[in-house]
Amino acid sequence: MSYSSPSRRDLLKAAGCAAAGAALPAWFVEETLDAAELRPPKSANDKPNIALIGCGGRGRADAHESLPFGNIVAVCDVDEGHAQGAAVDFPGAKPYHDFRKVLERDDIPIIITATPDHWHTLVNLHALQAGKDIYTEKPLTLTIDEGKRLVAAVKKSSRIVQVGSQQRSDPRFRLACELVRNGRIGKLQDVQVVLPAGHRAGPFPSQPAPQGLDWDFWLGQAPKVSFAPQRCFESFRFWYDYSGGTMTDWGAHHNDIARWGIGADGPLSANGKALSQPIPGGYTAHADYHVEYTWPNGVRSTCLSTQDDEWTGSPKGKNPKPLHNGVTFKGTDGWIFVTRGKLTASNPDFLTQPLPASAHRLYVSNDHKGNFFECVRTRKQPVAPVEVGHRSVSVCHLGVLSIRLGRKLEWDPQKERFVNDPEADKWLTRPMRKPWSDETV
Repeated sequence: MSYSSPSRRDLLKAAGCAAAGAALPAWFVEETLDAAELRPPKSANDKPNIALIGCGGRGRADAHESLPFGNIVAVCDVDEGHAQGAAVDFPGAKPYHDFRKVLERDDIPIIITATPDHWHTLVNLHALQAGKDIYTEKPLTLTIDEGKRLVAAVKKSSRIVQVGSQQRSDPRFRLACELVRNGRIGKLQDVQVVLPAGHRAGPFPSQPAPQGLDWDFWLGQAPKVSFAPQRCFESFRFWYDYSGGTMTDWGAHHNDIARWGIGADGPLSANGKALSQPIPGGYTAHADYHVEYTWPNGVRSTCLSTQDDEWTGSPKGKNPKPLHNGVTFKGTDGWIFVTRGKLTASNPDFLTQPLPASAHRLYVSNDHKGNFFECVRTRKQPVAPVEVGHRSVSVCHLGVLSIRLGRKLEWDPQKERFVNDPEADKWLTRPMRKPWSDETV
């Protein structure tokens, strides 16, 4: 059965409708249409085989979004129910229990890594050794040193890696960052990142792991503990052993946009404060927090959690109140706020006036999966390569570590080490439970 590729006219029309729906300015919509890069395969024979590793809801969504570009031929999960369910979702896909068996298949050039966060790096390192191109979910890593090792491994392998920071393929976020980088709000002074608060609950009693779940394999490098349903499935990110709470979940998205707009590799310091403490026996990642960063170019940024879901600022005000889940860039001449589905500014002219031809422009991608598969075909770098994913989640890791240590941390973004702080440097990595270790890759 042949695959009918949409024409460029169809793609431009779709992009135009999406941009118009997002209330983007006409001049930017026209640029977006001109830069459309989606090129789906001409036939089914041109579609590469893909393996999905990690078959929860996010993984299956990634796989479905990849269907226009490739064939899902293998699905893998340590939870038999997840693997079998994904095999039903993608007829013909062979279910696996061990990701290493998937990587042995020479007929699969691409994998999607959508495991819990603490498994991302080991799966990706094994995949790079096996010569696979990778679409990996965010946050890219569990620690900063994992990111450094992954960046080096990608460089050595010359494989294509796209991190699931899909906001870089959303025109609202790209426009906001381009306007900021080109001085539309004057000199950038402050960036405010607002994230949803995490969960604060517990204690949770242990119980037998459900049939079909290999709990020891699920834990992997993390400490050995008894099973509790709150430790995995939908809530694993609220445990420090497996993630970093909403700071590394939503923070990997919005701190990435903040860093894109600031235009720096990383901050010079992080000063975090926990606004509540975990309940003994319950979730271990801090639910409520406030972190202040300083950056090399004199910009300050703040990352804070909030329980408030509503926009409470006035579009005409110079200092909008926080919006749940979004990024506000504040300059000497005004502000720009952006989140999913919304882009606004203190002065409407900030958005409606075109940038000059000489303006600094950012990487254009209008479809995150499409950009990845196009880069697999052309071997150019994607919009969210491994270095971007590593640098952006490092901002989040710095915040988490400052909160946990309870003090300000000075950071050298070039050396990627703390400044004269051996105690903090110890936290750039974590002990790995045997048999999993760096030596296993």
